[in-house]
Amino acid sequence: MMIQTMLQTAAIGLLFVGFCADAAEPTPLINPAKHVNAPEAQQLLADKKIWVLDIRTPEEYKSGHLAGATNVNFMAVDFEHNLAKLDKKQAFLVYCASGNRSTRALPVLKKLEFQTIYHLDGGFNAWEKAGLPVKK
Repeated sequence: MMIQTMLQTAAIGLLFVGFCADAAEPTPLINPAKHVNAPEAQQLLADKKIWVLDIRTPEEYKSGHLAGATNVNFMAVDFEHNLAKLDKKQAFLVYCASGNRSTRALPVLKKLEFQTIYHLDGGFNAWEKAGLPVKK
């Protein structure tokens, strides 16, 4: 009787462990963004293998932006639709004014399966504070 109880307990334990092992497998993150500061972003741009995505309003963009930046307004109702038009296989550096909107945009970029995303921490403000060139 004792052996039977021990076998039943062991079987239940193995089932539980097997169930938990399957349930505990992490879901892989799709294209996690790499966070960079302004000097690191400048180096990425110097390598010229990256597209620049400014997600500020058109008015903010016109007042100054990173050279070669494409403006896709985060506040626009068709933001996701406009992002979907971009080449997802390209590497992108994404920024806004302070990093708040661009951080909120990262899940959208991931959802759309962009391959390589760099996030400019501190946004355009950090870029200017570092004394880096601005296109007007």
